[in-house]
Amino acid sequence: MSRIKVGLGWDLHRLVEGRRFLLAGVEIPAEKGELGHSDGDVLAHALTDALLGAAALGDIGGFFPPSDPRWKDADSMRLLAAAYAKVREAGWIASNVDCVVVCEKPKILPFRDAIRAAIAKALGIAAEDVFVKGKTNEKTGPVGEGLAVEATVVCLIERS
Repeated sequence: MSRIKVGLGWDLHRLVEGRRFLLAGVEIPAEKGELGHSDGDVLAHALTDALLGAAALGDIGGFFPPSDPRWKDADSMRLLAAAYAKVREAGWIASNVDCVVVCEKPKILPFRDAIRAAIAKALGIAAEDVFVKGKTNEKTGPVGEGLAVEATVVCLIERS
């Protein structure tokens, strides 16, 4: 049985006016925010998928289906905590997380340390074991046109 596993998570949300722009629960001032059944936190969703996938437990849609009204406007960091509790119950702990957020605006860099701290707190790991990079899509496709935001997360989990 493996002592370490790697998980990959990806998510994309449309951007619309009248919604908050959240990354790992950190609200970032922006003209548009993520559209989703829950609060739309694209980074929390990608991280949740990475952790669940690494532990071979499923995905965010299986645990928190958008068809279920219980998850309407849900706090995605609470969903992450519930999913991570399942990962922990299966005998795994996160040891490293690497994230990429792709959007034209807002700029991620001024908020990077707060996002890293929020992820580290949620997983009970040190902030130096979490990194977040902001990228643009060079004004191409829906992300580049400011219509969407996407996040990709890679995580390493180890037997606890």
